[in-house]
Amino acid sequence: MGDLAELGYLGLFIASFLAATVVPFSSEVVFSGLLFGGLDPWKLIAVATLGNWLGGMSCYYLGRLGKLEWIEKFLRVKREKLEKFTQYLHKYGDWFAFFSFLPGVGDVIAVASGYFRCRSWIVAISMLLGKFARYIVWMYFHGLIF
Repeated sequence: MGDLAELGYLGLFIASFLAATVVPFSSEVVFSGLLFGGLDPWKLIAVATLGNWLGGMSCYYLGRLGKLEWIEKFLRVKREKLEKFTQYLHKYGDWFAFFSFLPGVGDVIAVASGYFRCRSWIVAISMLLGKFARYIVWMYFHGLIF
């Protein structure tokens, strides 16, 4: 992860993108390193949000492929997790993608939103808001804003 931090904003974009896919990765480490390294906090939020959002949307579109077997095989998302989220997605609708920033289940939410054909424009907006909130909260807990 240190190598990505050396790439500055580009490294953060890559880290954030990967963290939003099924690749086990933490963008917060790179984000924090760059933040404490003196880079502009709002640019970091913008870059991290964009990378994380695009990664999440790639999971959404992979889910739209619609074959559960592919999702299980290539994304290593268990059928049980997808079925568990079915009830939530049908109850709360497309806006549930806001929570795709959550560790552990965020990837499943993004993939399931695509698989269950949630409306892409609402998923995109709600996911973008959730990803943005993720980094704002991260900075808040480090005492760097507000």
